Amino acid sequence: MLPVVHKIGKWIKNEEEGQAMSLFLGLGIAIAGYFIGDGLKNWKNPSEKNFIDHFKKRDEPELIEAGEVHRFIGTPKGEAKALIEENPDIPSITINRKIYFSRTTLREWLAAQKLRSS
Repeated sequence: MLPVVHKIGKWIKNEEEGQAMSLFLGLGIAIAGYFIGDGLKNWKNPSEKNFIDHFKKRDEPELIEAGEVHRFIGTPKGEAKALIEENPDIPSITINRKIYFSRTTLREWLAAQKLRSS
């Protein structure tokens, strides 16, 4: 029989509880060791991706569908649609009869429009 061990306000009296606690403690130490080792591995190169970075949100796609431009420029949908219709010179790409705008090109075009209006 195992000796009676104190466990945060409880006493572990039977062998099964002691084995379960040992299992969880062992798993916790193994997981902590993995994350500490992963951190030390990237000590000299902190910009390198680690395990957690693979679950972070990916970068936005470069092309924006015409119906989503309003989110990119931060205006109501109707205003964005009117802007696109009034300015056919906005650089765009048509793929399978859908109009797409490059984020970079659209940003540059908007900046040029701002400079013209100033």
